[in-house]
Amino acid sequence: MPSDPSVHASTAEMPGDDRGARAPRALRDPDGYADLESYAAIGDGRTIALIARDGRIDWLPLPDMDSPPAFAAVLDADHGGFIALRPTAAFTVERQYVPETNVLTTTFTTATGRARVTDSLNTGVAGRLPWAELGRRIDGLEGSVGLEGVVAPGTRLNTASPWVQETSVGMVLRLGGLTMAVRTLHEDDVTITDDRIHASFTTAPGSRHLLGLVATEGEPLFVPTPEAVDEGVGRTIASWQAWSSTFDYDGDWEPAVRRSALALKLLIYAPSGGVVAAPTTSLPESVRGGKNWDYRYAWVRDTAYTLTALFRFGLREETHAAISWLLATIRRHGPEPRILYRLDGSLPPNDVEEHDVPGWRGIGPVVSGNRASDQLQLGVFGDLFSIVQLYVDHGNVLDADTGRMLAYVADMACDAWRSKDSGMWELEEPQHYTTSKLGCWHALTNAVHLAELGQIPGDPSRWRAEAEHIRAWVDANAWSAEVGAYVWYPGTPDLDASILLHAISGFDRGERMSSTLTAVQRELGVGPHLYRFTGAADEEETFVACSFWMVSALHLVGREEEAHDLMDALLPSVNDVGLLAEMLDPQTGAHLGNLPQALSLLALINAAITATTDR
Repeated sequence: MPSDPSVHASTAEMPGDDRGARAPRALRDPDGYADLESYAAIGDGRTIALIARDGRIDWLPLPDMDSPPAFAAVLDADHGGFIALRPTAAFTVERQYVPETNVLTTTFTTATGRARVTDSLNTGVAGRLPWAELGRRIDGLEGSVGLEGVVAPGTRLNTASPWVQETSVGMVLRLGGLTMAVRTLHEDDVTITDDRIHASFTTAPGSRHLLGLVATEGEPLFVPTPEAVDEGVGRTIASWQAWSSTFDYDGDWEPAVRRSALALKLLIYAPSGGVVAAPTTSLPESVRGGKNWDYRYAWVRDTAYTLTALFRFGLREETHAAISWLLATIRRHGPEPRILYRLDGSLPPNDVEEHDVPGWRGIGPVVSGNRASDQLQLGVFGDLFSIVQLYVDHGNVLDADTGRMLAYVADMACDAWRSKDSGMWELEEPQHYTTSKLGCWHALTNAVHLAELGQIPGDPSRWRAEAEHIRAWVDANAWSAEVGAYVWYPGTPDLDASILLHAISGFDRGERMSSTLTAVQRELGVGPHLYRFTGAADEEETFVACSFWMVSALHLVGREEEAHDLMDALLPSVNDVGLLAEMLDPQTGAHLGNLPQALSLLALINAAITATTDR
């Protein structure tokens, strides 16, 4: 499939914004790829679309976030597929989300006029629709603007071929088990080839046009009128604004926190309540390659941090759905918790499939699956008990089956903490990682708390005693007076930024932890940003979440002014619409890794809330 011929000549510039985001040299490179920080996200609770600054959708799995992507030009510019909508003449572009929503507006200015495109993955009257519905509303603002839309499905990572079929309601697009119909309103012309549909539009002041797409997989397709799709855009705006009015935050950095919370809401898979780590796969953590992972899964860790944020906002439905789904999923496959699960609650495959696809800017491989699914990571014990403790401490009650399961898991943690594991960073070399031991400490202290409240059965005396054994082990083996820090694992002078999480957990907020923070900044810092661990700079960029964890940790050890200054220095890292990827090049500001990244957004939110406390 040839790529969109219009994108290769694109040199339209986007004006800089007042938050310091890096201005792109051009909207796309000569091969048709956009900078990763150029993407905005829209979603409907079931899937997510990524939209570049030039108005082209380069990522859209259908019908679900973890489905094979029907549109994946971000990984394969030539054959991945896209949905383009942009002026036919040279243009400049400004964009923002409709306030308090995940509906995006992009305003194009040409020599002859201005037009606004409003992008929405529509929801229904009673929540998400039983089909996927993309609405791309076009409003004429000034003068006249000619626009071209192209709906060009890709090859689903070289596993299927798209084709067009004539039906009683017009042409539909087929791709594997997908059926898709294009909807247009007040178009000038529609042309059809064997695998794509083109539409052209001309705006005038006050004009209204639409390019829409509806899709189902393995079931009949409901085909709404173009007018109904357009009405859905307005309904979706109102729905997002109603949701935004239900959460409460009036602390420092409010605009960034609210935007991050809205982005986080996109990552909650509505059919189950699971929280996806990121809705993409194989976006590289380094331009040098070698670190391309599939993040379209629900990590227990990310769910724990998500609930921390959502409880602080006073949200009810999302917190109950997430914890109920997670606990039921663990019981189904456990009782020992896995590191991650598929969004439908099933287990991920143990193998990783590589696709014959070049990857973003040729930096492959493109993969499906995640080998971490069967790793031993002791931190998962702490993550699980953190979730439950939060739920209970907010006035809720566990069911009897969950209580019995948690008592069993606490007993497991009493023994498991003495083992080597792969650590939080899913490393190939097992070690006695300090923060893995502290994950078990956190689990056992929370288990004691829950037992004392009568929420889980059993005598907590062993859990209390074993937690003290872990503390003694860390004091004796993981503290280095020479380094002035808790080290990565015994016998090394190397450091690991995940120790910051245990200022947050409450293991240590005294002089040793403060000294550790200073050492981490010295060893792993570059400007306000942090690498994950000693040596990481040789193979990847700085890890966004670590930098925001430092904000929380500094505040909790009493270094409040430093925490505030660091937060102010980090916020310009977000892109022009407030999103974050996993990694950040500290020299250029370029985003790398899968996006939008739940862990990055959560770290920002929780840092802001923590550093606002008691001010």
